[in-house]
Amino acid sequence: MKRVRCPKCDNYIIFDETRYEAGQSLVFKCDQCGREFGIRMGVSKLRDTQKEENANSEEQTANSQCGSIVVIENVFHYKQVIPLKMGDNVIGRYQKGNPANCTFETVDPSVDLNHCTLNVSHNKKGGLRYTLFDNNSNTGTFVGDVELQPRERRIIEDGTLFTLGATSIILRGANSEEDHSQQD
Repeated sequence: MKRVRCPKCDNYIIFDETRYEAGQSLVFKCDQCGREFGIRMGVSKLRDTQKEENANSEEQTANSQCGSIVVIENVFHYKQVIPLKMGDNVIGRYQKGNPANCTFETVDPSVDLNHCTLNVSHNKKGGLRYTLFDNNSNTGTFVGDVELQPRERRIIEDGTLFTLGATSIILRGANSEEDHSQQD
């Protein structure tokens, strides 16, 4: 089963791709907003361009070496890896037009649009420091089993698990991939 996203309202439409051949054009009508849109089965030039852009962004992420967050939603979703940048990374639920810069797709209604912020900066020794704080969210931000208090800033490290609503997130520091590969 495949899913396509409505370009108007971001609603997902699921269909069985095995019933169609490469090159075949399909037209969908969104149940939520009524918009009609088409897709073409198979690989397109746009898809190749997106792969190149993703490869370039992966190179930039590797060059910036700020680490990433791994989003593991507890219900009906796949793992998502989101690269971090220096400065404030506003973490929240993806919605079209959301100004947060570190969003992820979720069906968890307890995750706010801009739930919390993870600041990446340099410490006195030149290493990376990760500081997490809640953005006055409705359900709070938890590190381990402890909720962050209003205006509290918590320094976290590689491997730290924090929770937004029912969604778990793991911080992967900039050198964590290298460290794991050296241990193997």
